[in-house]
Amino acid sequence: MENKIIFGPVKSRRFGTSLGIDLSPAFKQCNFDCLYCELAPAATVDHQSSSVAVDDVMTALQEALDEHPHVDVITVTANGEPTLYPHLDALLERIDALKGGTQTLILTNSAALTNPKVFATLLKFDRVKLSLDAVTPAVFKKIDRPHPGIYAGGIVEAVQRFSREFHGKLYIEVLFVHGLNDSDDEILALNDALMGVRCDRIDIGTIDRPPAYPVQGVSYSELHAIALQFDPSLPIHIASRIHAESCISAYSDEEILNTLDKRPLTPDDVELLFDTASKMRLERLLEQGDVAVRESAGVTFYIPAGNIARKRSKA
Repeated sequence: MENKIIFGPVKSRRFGTSLGIDLSPAFKQCNFDCLYCELAPAATVDHQSSSVAVDDVMTALQEALDEHPHVDVITVTANGEPTLYPHLDALLERIDALKGGTQTLILTNSAALTNPKVFATLLKFDRVKLSLDAVTPAVFKKIDRPHPGIYAGGIVEAVQRFSREFHGKLYIEVLFVHGLNDSDDEILALNDALMGVRCDRIDIGTIDRPPAYPVQGVSYSELHAIALQFDPSLPIHIASRIHAESCISAYSDEEILNTLDKRPLTPDDVELLFDTASKMRLERLLEQGDVAVRESAGVTFYIPAGNIARKRSKA
């Protein structure tokens, strides 16, 4: 399967119709190796050893926007961590010149906010989603498995400072993993840290896609109980796919495989995203063995068959 820079459009339950840019399409490059990551595990890095050219990104983006002109956001992400991309500032400048009324969004694990250059670049996005799974050193190290030299305290300080300087829409995401960051002590520590953050929404969620390591999510009722432990002034939102809306599009075989590689889909997702012909293509890919079905926490997912072998059987 050819590695593609652009994927989607995908109907996000939180950000609308999103056209994704993968800044590490060839392989995973990340400064975290999170236990819950839906991508296959990989050794952490502090820079990209392989980067796509800005011109190549822009050519692919222009072609995608010509085909899908009505998207809400252009989402910058990566097979790993997008802020490791060395040309992020130059790329954003080019996207801003092209996007028109479409919003720019970046999904980041927040670690690179301690870098002044990355901090300054992220201030230029229309929307930023920062992950903050844990704030105590031991829990942070266990759940996010950061690259050496990355510390929870530095990230918390940078997130708080960024929230005061950023003028766009800021979202914080906390993903809870059973037995790791769902204790009363960690939730209290998260609450104290988040009280110093100015943001539009704090999304709390859990594992809803097959993880790289054998960890488990928490139930919706547990998420509800967790939400109640946060200060009522915080804009806590329980992230849920229940409210997803239909965004029917046509997908080729290659686009189906590329989309599933970036984001495993459930049968419900397929109903929301694929037109009739695309559903038939998916069925054929299943019959050919190119796509596999995997169960996780009682939910069925479609993933590229080759990804199964890349999942570790133990932490």
